[in-house]
Amino acid sequence: MKEICENIIDIVNNSIVAGATKIEIEIGEEVAGDVLRISIKDNGKGIEPDQLQRISDPFFTSKAKRRIGMGTSLLKFHAELTGGEFSIQSEQGKGTRVDVRLGLTHIDRQPLGDLSGTLNMLLISNPEIHFIYHQYTDKGSFSFDSAEISDALGGLRLNHPEVRVVLNEFIQNNLDTLISDNGQM
Repeated sequence: MKEICENIIDIVNNSIVAGATKIEIEIGEEVAGDVLRISIKDNGKGIEPDQLQRISDPFFTSKAKRRIGMGTSLLKFHAELTGGEFSIQSEQGKGTRVDVRLGLTHIDRQPLGDLSGTLNMLLISNPEIHFIYHQYTDKGSFSFDSAEISDALGGLRLNHPEVRVVLNEFIQNNLDTLISDNGQM
């Protein structure tokens, strides 16, 4: 995976496969600490303890159609390559939380990628999922709750053609305000 957004999509897709109806994504840039934090939490079925122990093994996957599971192992590798950390906690019947800390300015850190496009794709492709998103930098913060947005739109689904364009602009404009002076995020 070339960009961090691809890792986010992979983890969110795992959450959806696990039956999550609510997914929270948080991304934080801490310039002073030279840290990029990513957290993804869901209310899915959780991961069985024996699978959780093997989750970052690239030759393990719980998916029957694939023989290897590179997503989580690559994310862990990239975090550690930048001096960061990767952790995953899961409780069966309650959900899973993935936390990643990467070196913000480390030369080996992958670019974040098209975060606005990623968020829009997730919202539009999964209108039945309740997404909560929060991002913070030294410049401020931005949050949205897909259920609140849908309610404000009179119950229109987020994948409604008229809503998609407005949603894209809303997310992109807010994310643009969070880009730091050094061009991070």
